[in-house]
Amino acid sequence: MDIRCRKTTCFYNNKYTCTAKEILVGSNMICTTYKKTNKNEPDTSKTMFERAPEYAPQRDSKTMDIGCKAHCIFNKEGECIANGITVNAIAEKPYCMTFVNRS
Repeated sequence: MDIRCRKTTCFYNNKYTCTAKEILVGSNMICTTYKKTNKNEPDTSKTMFERAPEYAPQRDSKTMDIGCKAHCIFNKEGECIANGITVNAIAEKPYCMTFVNRS
């Protein structure tokens, strides 16, 4: 599973890869595992078409639990079954961008 995150101010973010042992996406699509830190890494993914950002290797999904409370097609009994997720920074909050509304 590919877990990518643009919240460079998160304690668990290592070159756009989440290092948390588990993630929980809340019903409002916000990653509740986000833990703010004082590190000041620039978000170089904003200019990725000018120069590719440096990414840490992706993690195997077997080593990470991803819980989900969102009304999403990838939510199966509270667990995310997507092949990968991306968490982005919208209005300074860590939103799950993989979210697809379940009808």
